[in-house]
Amino acid sequence: MAAFPTEIVDVLDLYFDGLHHSDTARLRQVFHAQAAYISAVESPMVHLGMADYFALVDRRPSPASRGEARRDRIVSIEQAGPVTAVARLECAIGPKHFIDFLTLVRVDGRWQIIAKVFHYDLAPSAP
Repeated sequence: MAAFPTEIVDVLDLYFDGLHHSDTARLRQVFHAQAAYISAVESPMVHLGMADYFALVDRRPSPASRGEARRDRIVSIEQAGPVTAVARLECAIGPKHFIDFLTLVRVDGRWQIIAKVFHYDLAPSAP
């Protein structure tokens, strides 16, 4: 199995760090300013720009501050060419288990997330 592209993995690692620490400074480094945040799990569908997404992240306690272990992994990365890629990721924050589909573009000499479309399931409650 071929290794994932290092430059993209570095972006995704920073993304995971930003989520785990609820650190929008880190997330601003990996998201394009015009990126979209989308989920249809709940109704109505959630569709946010970055300002609203970062405000949401700033309001929530970080998984790190709650003592949660990191539970994230890169499932796949597929490049459509030298400036376009899609990554499938899995991560968990609290009781939510996420599957993220991130579309990345290489702009201004670096990879950036231009769209985050995700699904989540809730972990079963302990008896």
